[in-house]
Amino acid sequence: MKIVDVEVLVTCPGRNFVTLKVTTDEGITGLGDATLNGREQAVVAYLREHVVPLLLGTDPHRIEDTWQSLYRGAYWRRGPVTMAAIAAVDVALWDVKAKVAGLPLYQLLGGASRERVRTYGHANGRDVPELLDSVRQRQAEGYQAIRVQTGVPGLEKVYGVHTGEAIAHNPTRLDQRAVPVVEDWDTGAYLRHLPTVLEAVRHEFGPDLPLLHDAHHRLTPLQAARLGKDVERYDLFWLEDCTPAENQEVFRVVRQHTTTPLAVGEVFNTVFDYQTLITEQLIDYARSAVTHFGGISALRKLFDFAAQYQVKSAVHGPEDISPVGMAAAIHLDLAVHNFGIQEYSGHTDTTNEVFRHAYTFTDGHLHPGEAPGIGVEYDEELAAAHPYDPAYLPVNRLADGTVHDW
Repeated sequence: MKIVDVEVLVTCPGRNFVTLKVTTDEGITGLGDATLNGREQAVVAYLREHVVPLLLGTDPHRIEDTWQSLYRGAYWRRGPVTMAAIAAVDVALWDVKAKVAGLPLYQLLGGASRERVRTYGHANGRDVPELLDSVRQRQAEGYQAIRVQTGVPGLEKVYGVHTGEAIAHNPTRLDQRAVPVVEDWDTGAYLRHLPTVLEAVRHEFGPDLPLLHDAHHRLTPLQAARLGKDVERYDLFWLEDCTPAENQEVFRVVRQHTTTPLAVGEVFNTVFDYQTLITEQLIDYARSAVTHFGGISALRKLFDFAAQYQVKSAVHGPEDISPVGMAAAIHLDLAVHNFGIQEYSGHTDTTNEVFRHAYTFTDGHLHPGEAPGIGVEYDEELAAAHPYDPAYLPVNRLADGTVHDW
């Protein structure tokens, strides 16, 4: 079997997605997700100009060899553009291999380790009453674990409180150009406000609802340590991205001061980003996405490594991971032993029509389905009706105008 055609497909059924389609000489196709939100065209160029020519004529079954060739052969390693491109190829080849076998992908990964995949959803509000209503809505949709984000008094636009434009669904325009939404930030106000928010949520919904919160890299190590200690009484399932983790050693400070579980990794691209965090057990959950970590092959290796240190999986699953990337994650979730939880934001109806998928969501849990491969079909005709629409993720500034972590 040989690869005879490789296409890079871009569509925007509500937001932009980049999909790699591999076709073999036996007519079998495989799909991979290469979406890098806000930098989509960089991955498109990387794939079309540098990767596609290398795949033509090769054996799609040689997944590991192809992965190593694309990673080591370029000399310039790592980074989100490179690893998103490699991920798309890796997932597409696993899709092909599983279709040839006539099995859902999870069966090729060792079979199911559980009956279904636990998820958490997102609740948010500009204030506490609105947040409580959002939690109720997520519960009505079946979610049994919920991430809570809320506005901060005195701040107009805050991460996690969705108004549409702030998550790049509707690009902000300036002279017909897409420009980033500018959000604002005050760490002191946030640190004072969040414990009162969690107190209100616990008072309303009791101690049994698993609650998660994302600090989104906003805090220094000492601020993160303070927050982790301050919220211990509210028994968070985890505190996510409490401080930038590029300097992995800073998590020693956080860990020394709090027993709140810590989750990190959605901006990481390789296992090297995790080495200290995992070997010193400074985190509890590894948060990388299949789409941004080099695919199923790389993420499976990360989770096997993490398992030796009692760190669990928690694959990143925002709306800018396409249903192709989401399906790949669910297959991996079902198979790995040290599964923790899966983020699941869902997609728009139009997106689900473009990417018809076999996975299902029931009672707060996902299952990948039994279709051969990853179980996703791409409707190219419908996708073409939704062309690429330039958009950015927001930027974040302090009151004096200083750019802060978003």
